[in-house]
Amino acid sequence: MNDFDDLDELRRRLEMLRVEHRDLDDVIARLIEKAPFDQLQLRRLKKRKLGLKDTIIRIEGQLRPDIIA
Repeated sequence: MNDFDDLDELRRRLEMLRVEHRDLDDVIARLIEKAPFDQLQLRRLKKRKLGLKDTIIRIEGQLRPDIIA
């Protein structure tokens, strides 16, 4: 596999993670609307969402070329 394939794979993974992150937004919003809601489930969803955000930021950093100022 060459560097372009690796970059394409990173871009595909990044898009999938962004979709999952948006989906979690929707799930969390729907869960909160239904009172009472499961606090443990909400915490797990938010933790997953934060983990996704961290991974998204890391991959975005890999895709950005290093700029030396």
